[in-house]
Amino acid sequence: MVGSEKKSLVFAYYVTGHGFGHATRVVEVVRHLIQAGHEVHVVTGAPDYVYTTEIQLPRLFIRKVLLDCGAVQADALTVDRLASLEKYIQTAVLPRDSILATEVEWLKSIKADLVVSDVVPVACRAAADAGIRAVCCTNFSWDFIYADYVMAAGYHNRSIIWQIAEDYSHCEFVIRLPGYCPMPAFRDVIDVPLVVRRLHKTREQVRKELGILDSQKVLIYNFGGQPAGWKLKKEYLPEGWICLVCGASEDHEVPSNFVKLPKDFYTPDAIAASDVMLGKIGYGTTSEALAYKVPLVFVRRDYFNEEPFLRNMIEHYQAGVEMIRRDLLIGHWAPYIQRAVALKPSYDGGVNGGEVAARLLQDTALGQYHASHGLSGARRLRDAIVLGYQLQRIIGKDIAIPAWYSLAQNELSSRTQLPNKEVVDNSSLTKENDYFAILHGDHQGLPDTLGFLKSLAEIQSSCSPQNNNKFQTREHLAAAAMFNWEEEIFLSRAPGRLDVMGGIADYSGSLVLQMPTREACHVAIQRNHPSKQKLWKHAQARQPKDGCTAVLQIVSFGSELGNRGPTFDMDLSDFVEDGQPITYEKAYNYFARDPAQKWAAYVAGTILVLMTELGIRFEDSISILVSSGVPEGKGVSSSAAVEVASMTAVAAAHGLNIDPRHLALLCQKVENHIVGAPCGVMDQMASTCGEADKLLAMVCQPAEVLGLVDIPPTVRFWGIDSGIRHSVGGSDYKSVRVGAFMGRKIIKSAASVELRSSLSNISSAQQINGFNPDEADEDSKDLLEMEASLDYLCNLSPHRYEASYATRLPESLSGQEFVEKYLDHDDSVTKIDKERNYAVRAPTRHPIYENFRVKAFKALLSAAPSNDQLSALGELMYQCHFSYSACGLGSNGTDRLVSLVQEMQHSKSSKSEGGTLYGAKITGGGSGGTVCVVGRNCLRSNEQLIEIQQRYKSATGFLPYVFEGSSPGAAKFGHLQIRLRS
Repeated sequence: MVGSEKKSLVFAYYVTGHGFGHATRVVEVVRHLIQAGHEVHVVTGAPDYVYTTEIQLPRLFIRKVLLDCGAVQADALTVDRLASLEKYIQTAVLPRDSILATEVEWLKSIKADLVVSDVVPVACRAAADAGIRAVCCTNFSWDFIYADYVMAAGYHNRSIIWQIAEDYSHCEFVIRLPGYCPMPAFRDVIDVPLVVRRLHKTREQVRKELGILDSQKVLIYNFGGQPAGWKLKKEYLPEGWICLVCGASEDHEVPSNFVKLPKDFYTPDAIAASDVMLGKIGYGTTSEALAYKVPLVFVRRDYFNEEPFLRNMIEHYQAGVEMIRRDLLIGHWAPYIQRAVALKPSYDGGVNGGEVAARLLQDTALGQYHASHGLSGARRLRDAIVLGYQLQRIIGKDIAIPAWYSLAQNELSSRTQLPNKEVVDNSSLTKENDYFAILHGDHQGLPDTLGFLKSLAEIQSSCSPQNNNKFQTREHLAAAAMFNWEEEIFLSRAPGRLDVMGGIADYSGSLVLQMPTREACHVAIQRNHPSKQKLWKHAQARQPKDGCTAVLQIVSFGSELGNRGPTFDMDLSDFVEDGQPITYEKAYNYFARDPAQKWAAYVAGTILVLMTELGIRFEDSISILVSSGVPEGKGVSSSAAVEVASMTAVAAAHGLNIDPRHLALLCQKVENHIVGAPCGVMDQMASTCGEADKLLAMVCQPAEVLGLVDIPPTVRFWGIDSGIRHSVGGSDYKSVRVGAFMGRKIIKSAASVELRSSLSNISSAQQINGFNPDEADEDSKDLLEMEASLDYLCNLSPHRYEASYATRLPESLSGQEFVEKYLDHDDSVTKIDKERNYAVRAPTRHPIYENFRVKAFKALLSAAPSNDQLSALGELMYQCHFSYSACGLGSNGTDRLVSLVQEMQHSKSSKSEGGTLYGAKITGGGSGGTVCVVGRNCLRSNEQLIEIQQRYKSATGFLPYVFEGSSPGAAKFGHLQIRLRS
């Protein structure tokens, strides 16, 4: 663009307040715009030197204004989700009107030809109000990042996401950088190469300036200027290495083999002069590591959804090695550095994204139009991404995914769940069993189990020198390296569950009806003497020099599609303190300290529960592979499937015979106390005790199985995924549970007062009139005694609730008011936040009526087949769905799906055919997830479900997955014991 003869233009360039990374890439675009003779006004909160050290021209104007805040970080790796939303509210939401007025006036005053945003939402709206075109330039947008935070903060914050999406929709298009996240709020996209800052000095010049010998290896320690407080020690580095430290404070002391770089040292030059970089994943770090072919040893940040996309890109180009946070902090760096320095980064794409982006901006400012689609981004986002949409684990989402990311997605699908309607050739899968001899158990011809056996065979064959497959995921490599393939391996399988009726009423003692899903989790486990276990290199580094200690190693397939670590390892001695198992509270804190590896609590937690509850001692090392086809966040008990499959496998490998009901209750302890999710027990019971094509009937007091209910041949159940992520650990689920237990405490208190008054009246009447209480008085007393000691809300009948207690319950109550009057709500797995206001009446009413609805539903299933039977089943489901919404556990996506079922049910075509679909309801913990549908078991019902899929996609941009079919629970499946054939 240098020497452009076009007229001089004025650009207003807004830069987000999140760190310096955005500012540094903006510098490269701005530099090209100014070189072309244009004037650029940068609106930023970053220090001036970030721009002026690179651009020393008079056409750059810096305006110090902060219009958003990004993510609030306690340190370089820790994001505070609640604080992030709160700060955004204070920075951008409350003063929004004044911000818009000020920015519109300013844009007009500088006579801006184009507004550019990276990626400040309100800048797009201000441009529209000022009548100026706007373009964004970014690899992610804040709606996608904040959507995850809403899950933690509660849906009362969802308007923030809607507003951000609407602001972005005023942008004509987005200049999309490599490593991008889904950004459906934008109308159109134009992809550009990497935006990378140019180098000022050669590698040789930098090393000479810093006094680095040619023979020395250099690590650059680059955490975005936030490493203060992390103590560095000489022994962290391999022999002969030195480390350049970026962003260190003046009082930060470092060992002799660490060198603090001056604050004004040009970081790209230092990176290019290094052999390996250690840092977090951000766009600037990733792009410069790829451009300069410097391997990156990275440590994950928690709760930042940009990261999985950048991580997959850098690993695709063989330029990344992941270090777990624990090893960063304790100094086990050497194995990772040595692995990284052996890499040969292969990125050969363009690095002139700054120049390309600048030309696009210039052309747009001169009147060229690039947008091609109508204004639909905000609506699509509201339905498909808002309220916790994150990376999905199934194919079918309508978002643009780069080729390198699709590889990972396709790889996962090939070894976990099977796409809808796919006909599986079992004979081809069975051939893979020639690799393994099945010493115990039966795979029962289940396609996913045969597929898992095939995956194990592929993993084992990857160890062979004859294997020519160059592309291996980290999960494959880690799994191949931890099993002794000549020894026995145990396999377990546990399905998810479709919540047909009962749902959140389980923790209030309701009857529930649950159906195991076709989708399931598989676990492969092997135990070995510590001296014989194959350990990963960083785990070997922890071993004592004078012997071996038992180690737990876990690999989780599918981590590449979510922001979690693919592997986890720990010394089993970490679970022991003073000869006894550590407390559940300590275990919770142990896993919570690194959110990228918190998932391991579901698996490793089963071992601690067996130690604590059954007194089991684990002396051998354990290797575990987890591969789940149960999609996460859909309300179909993905977590219970992992827990049940893990505990079943651990029990099988160690010769433990645990009753299925007892095993489910033990798994609930894992989720309640170690994971920290306040779920009931129905999920674990259904995954353990369910059977294919039957409903498990259970009274959750705490877990009394009534038996299996046959599904009539004329009736069928399906699940439809809304695409909105659900979490029983989310604040809305917890607050509803707290509200229900508050309601129970208020009812018990009211009944106690009534009972004392009744006894007093009876005593007075006896003294005055000398008569004995009649039978009615005794019955009334017995009833009040039962209600005064009410152990489960569902033991209170609807008519008693309406007659005696409904009007006594407040609609809502603050935690402070409740505690002052009632002290505690008597729930061991939730805590009352005194600063929070809780709904009480609706959460209390729901389980009382839901228990009645489930009993009626169960009775109807045994009735004679008829349209009336189906209509009544559907009506009960609808009532349940709207009761969830009254509790605050609804969502836009699930409401839309239920409405589509209703429209289909009442359409003329359905009526003329005698009806096909009859009802639907939200499932599980609510707030998104899956909708359960009941209908006639016929081909036309399936056709209507496909039509609902397509209509939902047209409205939201998301093609929902349909759960259909069933499979045996973990107890019915048992376990397999296999050995590699010689």
